[in-house]
Amino acid sequence: MSDDQREKFGLTVTGLHAAYDRLAVLHGLDFHVMPGEILALVGANGAGKTSVLRSVSGLLRPTQGTVKLGDRDVTAFGAERIASIGLAHVPENRLVFPTLSVEDNLVLGGYVRRKDDGYARRREEALALFPRLADRINLAAGALSGGEQQMLAMARALMSEPSVIILDEPSLGLAPKVVGEIMSALGILRDTKGLAVLLVEQNVRAAFKVADRVMVMDRGKVVAEGTPADLASDERVRAAYLGGSSTSSSGIAGPKAQAAH
Repeated sequence: MSDDQREKFGLTVTGLHAAYDRLAVLHGLDFHVMPGEILALVGANGAGKTSVLRSVSGLLRPTQGTVKLGDRDVTAFGAERIASIGLAHVPENRLVFPTLSVEDNLVLGGYVRRKDDGYARRREEALALFPRLADRINLAAGALSGGEQQMLAMARALMSEPSVIILDEPSLGLAPKVVGEIMSALGILRDTKGLAVLLVEQNVRAAFKVADRVMVMDRGKVVAEGTPADLASDERVRAAYLGGSSTSSSGIAGPKAQAAH
Protein backbone atom coordinates (compact mmCIF):
# COMPACT_ATOMS: atom_id res chain seq x y z
CA MET A 1 0.00 0.00 0.00
CA SER A 2 1.40 3.39 -0.97
CA ASP A 3 1.65 6.37 1.39
CA ASP A 4 -1.29 8.09 -0.28
CA GLN A 5 -3.50 5.00 0.09
CA ARG A 6 -3.07 4.57 3.83
CA GLU A 7 -6.47 4.85 5.46
CA LYS A 8 -6.65 6.88 8.64
CA PHE A 9 -8.25 5.18 11.60
CA GLY A 10 -9.09 6.08 15.17
CA LEU A 11 -8.51 4.74 18.66
CA THR A 12 -11.15 2.99 20.78
CA VAL A 13 -10.60 2.00 24.41
CA THR A 14 -13.19 -0.07 26.29
CA GLY A 15 -13.22 -1.13 29.94
CA LEU A 16 -9.52 -0.38 30.38
CA HIS A 17 -7.91 -1.51 33.64
CA ALA A 18 -4.17 -1.47 34.30
CA ALA A 19 -1.82 -2.03 37.22
CA TYR A 20 1.83 -1.90 38.20
CA ASP A 21 2.44 -5.20 39.95
CA ARG A 22 -0.54 -5.31 42.34
CA LEU A 23 -1.18 -1.57 42.39
CA ALA A 24 -4.23 -0.81 40.23
CA VAL A 25 -3.88 2.52 38.43
CA LEU A 26 -6.71 2.52 35.87
CA HIS A 27 -10.29 1.53 36.61
CA GLY A 28 -12.54 0.81 33.64
CA LEU A 29 -11.89 3.65 31.19
CA ASP A 30 -14.00 3.99 28.04
CA PHE A 31 -13.17 6.53 25.35
CA HIS A 32 -12.51 6.97 21.65
CA VAL A 33 -10.57 9.36 19.45
CA MET A 34 -11.79 9.76 15.89
CA PRO A 35 -9.63 10.64 12.87
CA GLY A 36 -9.32 14.41 12.67
CA GLU A 37 -9.98 14.90 16.40
CA ILE A 38 -7.92 15.98 19.41
CA LEU A 39 -8.90 14.50 22.77
CA ALA A 40 -7.12 16.12 25.72
CA LEU A 41 -6.65 14.18 28.95
CA VAL A 42 -6.16 16.43 31.99
CA GLY A 43 -6.00 15.96 35.74
CA ALA A 44 -3.69 16.22 38.72
CA ASN A 45 -0.36 14.45 38.99
CA GLY A 46 -0.94 10.78 39.78
CA ALA A 47 -4.39 10.71 38.18
CA GLY A 48 -3.32 7.97 35.77
CA LYS A 49 -2.88 9.98 32.57
CA THR A 50 0.53 8.62 31.61
CA SER A 51 -0.63 5.09 32.44
CA VAL A 52 -3.40 5.52 29.86
CA LEU A 53 -0.84 6.35 27.18
CA ARG A 54 1.43 3.48 28.20
CA SER A 55 -1.51 1.06 28.10
CA VAL A 56 -2.60 2.27 24.68
CA SER A 57 0.88 2.10 23.13
CA GLY A 58 1.78 -1.35 24.48
CA LEU A 59 4.31 -0.28 27.12
CA LEU A 60 1.94 -1.40 29.89
CA ARG A 61 -0.20 -4.49 29.35
CA PRO A 62 -3.83 -3.86 30.40
CA THR A 63 -5.21 -6.24 33.02
CA GLN A 64 -8.71 -5.94 31.56
CA GLY A 65 -10.41 -4.24 28.63
CA THR A 66 -9.60 -3.71 24.97
CA VAL A 67 -7.60 -1.28 22.88
CA LYS A 68 -8.45 -1.03 19.18
CA LEU A 69 -6.82 0.80 16.31
CA GLY A 70 -9.60 1.05 13.81
CA ASP A 71 -11.23 -2.37 13.91
CA ARG A 72 -8.06 -4.16 15.00
CA ASP A 73 -7.74 -5.36 18.60
CA VAL A 74 -4.17 -4.57 19.69
CA THR A 75 -4.64 -5.11 23.43
CA ALA A 76 -2.16 -7.97 23.64
CA PHE A 77 0.37 -6.53 21.17
CA GLY A 78 3.78 -5.23 22.15
CA ALA A 79 4.79 -1.63 21.62
CA GLU A 80 6.86 -2.31 18.51
CA ARG A 81 3.96 -4.07 16.78
CA ILE A 82 1.48 -1.36 17.68
CA ALA A 83 3.90 1.26 16.31
CA SER A 84 4.17 -0.64 13.04
CA ILE A 85 0.37 -0.67 12.67
CA GLY A 86 0.01 3.09 12.95
CA LEU A 87 0.27 4.50 16.48
CA ALA A 88 3.09 6.87 17.45
CA HIS A 89 3.89 7.68 21.09
CA VAL A 90 5.70 10.93 21.97
CA PRO A 91 6.77 10.40 25.60
CA GLU A 92 7.29 12.90 28.37
CA ASN A 93 10.73 14.56 28.35
CA ARG A 94 11.06 14.00 24.58
CA LEU A 95 13.65 11.15 24.79
CA VAL A 96 15.41 12.08 21.58
CA PHE A 97 18.75 10.41 20.86
CA PRO A 98 21.07 13.21 22.03
CA THR A 99 24.32 12.10 20.36
CA LEU A 100 22.67 11.50 16.99
CA SER A 101 21.94 14.25 14.50
CA VAL A 102 18.46 15.60 13.84
CA GLU A 103 18.59 13.77 10.51
CA ASP A 104 19.45 10.44 12.13
CA ASN A 105 16.66 10.86 14.68
CA LEU A 106 14.24 11.28 11.79
CA VAL A 107 15.63 8.21 10.05
CA LEU A 108 15.04 6.13 13.17
CA GLY A 109 11.49 7.47 13.43
CA GLY A 110 10.74 6.09 10.00
CA TYR A 111 12.29 2.69 10.65
CA VAL A 112 8.97 0.83 10.80
CA ARG A 113 8.24 2.11 7.27
CA ARG A 114 11.71 1.25 5.92
CA LYS A 115 10.40 -0.96 3.11
CA ASP A 116 8.53 1.81 1.29
CA ASP A 117 9.84 4.71 -0.74
CA GLY A 118 8.03 7.56 1.00
CA TYR A 119 10.83 8.64 3.34
CA ALA A 120 11.76 11.77 1.41
CA ARG A 121 8.18 13.02 1.33
CA ARG A 122 7.58 12.35 5.02
CA ARG A 123 10.86 14.07 5.91
CA GLU A 124 9.90 17.12 3.85
CA GLU A 125 6.48 17.32 5.51
CA ALA A 126 7.94 16.99 9.02
CA LEU A 127 10.49 19.73 8.38
CA ALA A 128 7.83 21.96 6.84
CA LEU A 129 5.81 21.61 10.05
CA PHE A 130 8.87 22.48 12.17
CA PRO A 131 11.11 24.74 10.03
CA ARG A 132 13.61 25.24 12.87
CA LEU A 133 14.68 21.62 12.48
CA ALA A 134 15.59 22.11 8.82
CA ASP A 135 18.17 24.71 9.86
CA ARG A 136 19.62 22.30 12.44
CA ILE A 137 19.41 19.09 10.46
CA ASN A 138 23.08 18.13 10.99
CA LEU A 139 23.29 19.18 14.65
CA ALA A 140 23.31 16.64 17.46
CA ALA A 141 19.85 16.47 19.01
CA GLY A 142 21.38 17.12 22.43
CA ALA A 143 22.50 20.56 21.24
CA LEU A 144 18.94 21.68 20.56
CA SER A 145 16.87 23.76 22.95
CA GLY A 146 14.10 22.08 24.94
CA GLY A 147 11.47 23.37 22.54
CA GLU A 148 13.42 22.19 19.52
CA GLN A 149 13.85 18.76 21.07
CA GLN A 150 10.08 18.57 21.55
CA MET A 151 9.61 19.48 17.91
CA LEU A 152 12.11 16.78 16.95
CA ALA A 153 10.33 14.19 19.08
CA MET A 154 7.08 15.01 17.28
CA ALA A 155 8.72 15.08 13.85
CA ARG A 156 10.37 11.73 14.57
CA ALA A 157 6.98 10.26 15.48
CA LEU A 158 5.47 11.57 12.26
CA MET A 159 8.10 9.80 10.17
CA SER A 160 6.17 6.54 10.61
CA GLU A 161 3.11 8.32 9.17
CA PRO A 162 0.81 7.25 11.99
CA SER A 163 -2.97 7.37 12.05
CA VAL A 164 -2.96 7.92 15.83
CA ILE A 165 -0.45 10.04 17.74
CA ILE A 166 -0.37 10.21 21.53
CA LEU A 167 1.63 12.83 23.40
CA ASP A 168 2.62 13.07 27.06
CA GLU A 169 3.06 16.62 28.40
CA PRO A 170 4.49 18.21 25.23
CA SER A 171 4.46 21.67 26.82
CA LEU A 172 6.47 20.61 29.89
CA GLY A 173 9.14 23.19 30.72
CA LEU A 174 8.66 25.21 27.56
CA ALA A 175 8.19 28.94 27.09
CA PRO A 176 4.65 30.11 26.22
CA LYS A 177 5.61 31.03 22.65
CA VAL A 178 7.01 27.55 22.00
CA VAL A 179 3.96 25.94 23.61
CA GLY A 180 1.84 27.89 21.14
CA GLU A 181 3.92 26.54 18.23
CA ILE A 182 3.57 22.96 19.48
CA MET A 183 -0.19 23.22 19.93
CA SER A 184 -0.57 24.92 16.56
CA ALA A 185 1.28 21.99 14.97
CA LEU A 186 -1.16 19.56 16.58
CA GLY A 187 -4.05 21.51 15.13
CA ILE A 188 -2.46 21.33 11.68
CA LEU A 189 -1.99 17.57 11.98
CA ARG A 190 -5.62 17.18 12.94
CA ASP A 191 -6.97 19.43 10.24
CA THR A 192 -4.71 18.57 7.29
CA LYS A 193 -3.60 15.00 8.02
CA GLY A 194 -6.73 13.69 9.72
CA LEU A 195 -4.77 12.28 12.64
CA ALA A 196 -6.46 11.06 15.80
CA VAL A 197 -4.60 12.86 18.61
CA LEU A 198 -4.63 11.86 22.27
CA LEU A 199 -2.99 14.62 24.31
CA VAL A 200 -2.01 14.39 27.98
CA GLU A 201 -1.37 17.90 29.25
CA GLN A 202 -0.95 19.66 32.59
CA ASN A 203 -1.22 23.06 30.91
CA VAL A 204 -5.01 23.19 30.94
CA ARG A 205 -5.23 26.51 29.12
CA ALA A 206 -3.09 25.24 26.22
CA ALA A 207 -4.96 21.94 26.06
CA PHE A 208 -8.37 23.58 26.04
CA LYS A 209 -7.40 25.90 23.21
CA VAL A 210 -6.58 23.09 20.81
CA ALA A 211 -8.79 20.19 21.95
CA ASP A 212 -12.12 19.19 20.45
CA ARG A 213 -13.03 17.20 23.56
CA VAL A 214 -11.57 16.92 27.05
CA MET A 215 -11.56 14.13 29.63
CA VAL A 216 -10.77 14.94 33.25
CA MET A 217 -9.15 12.10 35.23
CA ASP A 218 -8.91 11.53 38.95
CA ARG A 219 -7.44 8.44 40.65
CA GLY A 220 -7.54 6.29 37.55
CA LYS A 221 -11.09 7.17 36.51
CA VAL A 222 -12.74 9.64 34.16
CA VAL A 223 -14.72 12.07 36.30
CA ALA A 224 -15.84 14.56 33.63
CA GLU A 225 -15.94 14.72 29.86
CA GLY A 226 -17.11 17.25 27.31
CA THR A 227 -16.09 20.10 25.06
CA PRO A 228 -13.62 22.65 26.43
CA ALA A 229 -16.41 25.23 26.58
CA ASP A 230 -18.71 22.89 28.51
CA LEU A 231 -16.09 21.97 31.11
CA ALA A 232 -14.81 25.52 31.48
CA SER A 233 -18.31 26.72 32.30
CA ASP A 234 -19.01 23.95 34.83
CA GLU A 235 -18.40 25.49 38.25
CA ARG A 236 -17.93 22.14 40.00
CA VAL A 237 -15.42 20.86 37.43
CA ARG A 238 -13.47 24.12 37.46
CA ALA A 239 -13.27 24.24 41.22
CA ALA A 240 -12.35 20.59 41.73
CA TYR A 241 -10.10 19.81 38.76
CA LEU A 242 -9.20 22.87 36.71
CA GLY A 243 -7.90 25.21 39.35
CA GLY A 244 -11.01 27.40 39.39
CA SER A 245 -10.31 28.83 35.93
CA SER A 246 -13.23 30.37 34.13
CA THR A 247 -13.85 30.70 30.42
CA SER A 248 -13.66 34.47 30.58
CA SER A 249 -10.45 34.66 32.59
CA SER A 250 -8.49 31.81 31.01
CA GLY A 251 -9.61 31.81 27.40
CA ILE A 252 -10.13 28.03 27.34
CA ALA A 253 -13.28 27.92 25.28
CA GLY A 254 -11.78 25.50 22.74
CA PRO A 255 -11.20 25.67 18.97
CA LYS A 256 -14.83 25.60 17.86
CA ALA A 257 -15.97 28.20 20.38
CA GLN A 258 -13.03 30.45 19.57
CA ALA A 259 -13.79 30.27 15.87
CA ALA A 260 -17.13 31.93 16.57
CA HIS A 261 -15.44 35.07 17.89
